[in-house]
Amino acid sequence: MRIPLVQHSTRRRRARYRRVLWSGAELLVTAGALVLLLVVHQLWWTNREAREGAERGVEALEREWEAGGADHSGDSGTDSDSGSDSDSDSDSGSGRASGQSGGGGRASSSGPRASQAYAVLRIPRLHLSVPVAEGTSKQKVLNKGYVGHYAHTQQPGQAGNFALAGHRNTHGEPFRYLNHLKKGDRVEVETRNATYTYTVDQILPQTSPRDSGVIRPVPRSLTRPVYGYSASGHYLTLTTCTPEYTSRYRLVVWGTLTSTRARGAG
Repeated sequence: MRIPLVQHSTRRRRARYRRVLWSGAELLVTAGALVLLLVVHQLWWTNREAREGAERGVEALEREWEAGGADHSGDSGTDSDSGSDSDSDSDSGSGRASGQSGGGGRASSSGPRASQAYAVLRIPRLHLSVPVAEGTSKQKVLNKGYVGHYAHTQQPGQAGNFALAGHRNTHGEPFRYLNHLKKGDRVEVETRNATYTYTVDQILPQTSPRDSGVIRPVPRSLTRPVYGYSASGHYLTLTTCTPEYTSRYRLVVWGTLTSTRARGAG
């Protein structure tokens, strides 16, 4: 019986196929490892780093207030608007409601500087205590785990709308559970001079990122006008992205000022 011979060219071709398949498998494994590292960085490391930074920010503000440093918070009770922040990343300068991105505003001379942390937001239901910084620059404010103040809106305690934005996911995600807030919940904003308590009374589950009405002095949704207010007052607006891990829509929580307590008062 004759034994069939395998030609050298056939062997070389098969060897090339094996090398190509092996190289492709190595590339896929390497790409998968890189994607996994990126996910770990985004979902774990950025959160840990930003949360620790935010905790240090709160502690630094409290120490500064106890030491009685100069007042740059802008919560004097006057009803003057801030301007616009040249360090903004995108949306807020044109009046968009922001969650994970957005622009801010350059503070007026009597208010805090752009990206300066000057207040502490406390939400008891969410066990949240986080610095509030001027403007909503992603790099200089939101990605640090802070909550950003839409700088063309009012300051804490002032007549009008004190509007804030924060990340829903990654970078500390201070507003991760903003959807858990209910009507009647307290939201406190502490500054060097006073603590302002707002009470949640309206929640807009979903609206467009371009719905600028939600951060106007008298906030009312332009896309869903059944949500919002019709009279002047002292309002708080909290905005973030929804659904989670997307920036397609905005979740909005509104509150009304119900009490003011001066620092040091009983």
